[in-house]
Amino acid sequence: MRLNSEDRAVLGLIARDGGRIVDRAVDWCAVNSGSRHLAGLERQRQILLDAAADLPAAPVEIPLSPSREIGADGRETEFGHPSCLAVVVRPEAPVQVVLTGHYDTVYPETSAFQLVRTRPDGALHGPGIADMKGGISVMLAALQAFERHPSATQVGYRVLLSPDEEIGSIASGPVLADFAQRGHVGLTYEPALADGGLASARKGSGNFHIVIHGRAAHAGRDFATGRNAVIGAARVAEALHGLNGQRDGVTVNVSRIDGGAPLNMVPDIAVVRFNVRFPEAEAAAWFEAQVARILEGVSDDLHAHLHGMVTRGAKPFNAAQQQLFGAVKDVGALLGQDITWKPSGGVCEGNNLFASGLPNVDTLGVRGGDIHSEAEHAFPESFVERAQLSALILMKLASGEIDARAIRAAMGSE
Repeated sequence: MRLNSEDRAVLGLIARDGGRIVDRAVDWCAVNSGSRHLAGLERQRQILLDAAADLPAAPVEIPLSPSREIGADGRETEFGHPSCLAVVVRPEAPVQVVLTGHYDTVYPETSAFQLVRTRPDGALHGPGIADMKGGISVMLAALQAFERHPSATQVGYRVLLSPDEEIGSIASGPVLADFAQRGHVGLTYEPALADGGLASARKGSGNFHIVIHGRAAHAGRDFATGRNAVIGAARVAEALHGLNGQRDGVTVNVSRIDGGAPLNMVPDIAVVRFNVRFPEAEAAAWFEAQVARILEGVSDDLHAHLHGMVTRGAKPFNAAQQQLFGAVKDVGALLGQDITWKPSGGVCEGNNLFASGLPNVDTLGVRGGDIHSEAEHAFPESFVERAQLSALILMKLASGEIDARAIRAAMGSE
């Protein structure tokens, strides 16, 4: 690979646009778009519709079906989501790229963490600045600059921005799968590591809820007739926790037990909530068999019902991934960026894309850290760095120096 004058011109456009790339992400962070804050998500979506209007095709909305939730009372309810935002450019081009991101954050409407400030070390400290409003700004900047390259017509792309990634992409998952089937490679804009490194292999993940039904009774007068759902839930939780260490790479996090009653009443409902991480499909199957065994062991006096699913499959670092990451490393070298990678226990839309056969790099966002906490931050100089990296990846896909078709074909050789 080498840089030519056309490449350098595009990179120069991004360098000169650096202030705007940072400033719009800072402005977006002032809009609370927590995954459950529907009004805030809608405001953010409208802002992104305007921001994406500079691309060659008009943004469109993809409505999402409601997702189902289990309340603290054990009842199933529906929760609605705003639409995904999508842009489809040159679907007839010989190389097809899928670019994804999410506009929801983990910070609820009531959070005190609402604005971006600059730390003494120069880092930007704010809600979503790294995960991933900064990443969306980088993505759009790369695409807008790439359109000025004379070879841009060789690459078509599909952009998808979703409102529910932080709660498992349950509603947007089918859309991600559809987009993945139409591309050769995928680019996703989760934050990079602080040193610019990428996540390579990722574990899979699932979120589950076990509803325990007992029998209510007066704690003094009729105690013996009661069946305590909270005790049943505690035993189930202990058994779930006991799965840790039984199979390499599988972790089960019992995160919450809902339920209870007044002190003079035997509680008749409880809900155990837990997450599983696993390194491959066989481990997921083992876990599901263990949960079935635990449910079979619940006392006959109680009734237990399992809800939830594996939301993201594992993403191994297979031959196709290795080829793609190697190409990204070569592109980074042209920019003076030393691109490294390591496995991650975290999950993201990259897992969804991989599960549908699309090789992808899913940490092309800004350099930052402490995501999912009120210490979340991003380094402002990384906005231009990462936008230039993505733009140059697109340019090398267009020139054929990165062989997208060969990378996608390698997925079928596994």
